Amino acid sequence: MDILLNPYYLQIGTFIMLNAILGVSIYLTLATGQLSLGNAGFMSIGAYTSALLTLKAGFSVLLAVPLAGFVAAAVSVVIGFPALRLKGLYLAIATLGFGEVVRVIFLNLKITNGALGLSGIPSMTILLGKTLSSLGLGSGIGGVTLQQLSSVLILFFLILIVALLVFACLRLSRCRAGRAFAAIKTDETAAEAMGINTTYYKLLAFLLGAFIAGVAGALSAHLTFYIGPVDFDYHRTVEILIFAVLGGSNLVWGPILGAFLLTLLPEILRAASDYRMMIYGAILVLMMAFRPQGLISEETLRFWKGKLGREEK
Repeated sequence: MDILLNPYYLQIGTFIMLNAILGVSIYLTLATGQLSLGNAGFMSIGAYTSALLTLKAGFSVLLAVPLAGFVAAAVSVVIGFPALRLKGLYLAIATLGFGEVVRVIFLNLKITNGALGLSGIPSMTILLGKTLSSLGLGSGIGGVTLQQLSSVLILFFLILIVALLVFACLRLSRCRAGRAFAAIKTDETAAEAMGINTTYYKLLAFLLGAFIAGVAGALSAHLTFYIGPVDFDYHRTVEILIFAVLGGSNLVWGPILGAFLLTLLPEILRAASDYRMMIYGAILVLMMAFRPQGLISEETLRFWKGKLGREEK
């Protein structure tokens, strides 16, 4: 029990869930086969929007977080119309450039405090602690301190968000939009010939991925209490992409697994932290060379379902 309530492990669990949300965002972005590298840019838009709404405009965190997601989604529509006319590496370069432009804008704006970033962002953990105190739980419960209880509840809240996103993605994959995404990913020309509005569905996938990335950025801002332009640089873009490359992008479970493994990896290899990006690069090359479908694919699930079915018999 002490291990589960250890602040360090609770923080790691929180980061895993935040990265899992980003994993879902890149899954949706890649659902139509479009290689977009703009998720870190949308994450930064969500983070700064929510931070400014709470710091400058007096919005509550519960209202600022979804609004930040909608702002990121609105920007994605503006960017998506021209950008999604591109394909392959051209789209990747365009969206990567968009992310860098956003970062430089935040770096030079006075309201965002430039390179120093924004600090003193309202903390979800502290706000929850105050709420629990008002309910008479200021001294904790069952030997669990107020801070531990707040951290555990925040972690469960993030787990609930991930679960709801997974459920929504699974439902989406079985509906008309999901089938359109799959058709466009398989062959966009054939999808157009079948009467599918490819522009609409590509923009929809782009928008959904941007919304979720914006929400993840907003949650991150209110859980770390500080954000700066350096948090959303090229390295962050690569990290989000590797979630999908490592875990697999065909199923929603893939990027979530990739997020889980890549969040734990720096903790396991803390002594080699200076070589983190080199290790990420090696993982990217090895996966593309030997396991391009990622660790989780439909074939993998069928194999394990068949194996478990035989064992039950």
